Amino acid sequence: MGILENKARARLFYKYLSRVYDRINPFVWTEEMRTDALTLLDFSDDPTVLDVGCGTGFATEGLLEHVEEVYAIDQSEHQLEQAYAKFGKRGPVHFHRGDAERLPFATDAFDVVWSSGSIEYWPDPVRTLREFRRVLKPGGQVLVVGPNTPDDPIARRLADAMMLFYDEYEADRMFKTAGFEEVRHAFMGPSYSPEVAITTVARAPE
Repeated sequence: MGILENKARARLFYKYLSRVYDRINPFVWTEEMRTDALTLLDFSDDPTVLDVGCGTGFATEGLLEHVEEVYAIDQSEHQLEQAYAKFGKRGPVHFHRGDAERLPFATDAFDVVWSSGSIEYWPDPVRTLREFRRVLKPGGQVLVVGPNTPDDPIARRLADAMMLFYDEYEADRMFKTAGFEEVRHAFMGPSYSPEVAITTVARAPE
């Protein structure tokens, strides 16, 4: 388990990173990547949407281009403060502070669960994905963006020492173990590293 696959350490990390997050993030998780990921989802019929690990609201902003309101949750109060400054505490985004492993929402509450830049910090990804399935309506969609495992063995060891990195085979295993169906993957990234991220889309059983 990597250093940041610990909730307390991750919160401390984001206490400081939140101050510069929106200046650094566009070099790793770009608007073009966000747009490409959004095209993988079906937003017809005005779905109810949850953004898990919303951070400062970068993905939330993209989701609001497709739906009128978004529910958003993050464990970092410092990241949420940045999001409040963008969207306000009352408005199209319904913010919650909480844990992805124990979502404070009813079973079968959402049509879409989105999570980008969060899975790498989860101590138990399958447990968290099962929680996503719980809050999804039957047939609902899940989309998770995470870091693709590096090809270089040295880079891979360094990456794994920090947090979770995984390939499409491990993603397939995690999502299917969590009970999802129709699992598919897409690689994304900025121009200098076009496969740095792996995006997985799947559905909850009907």
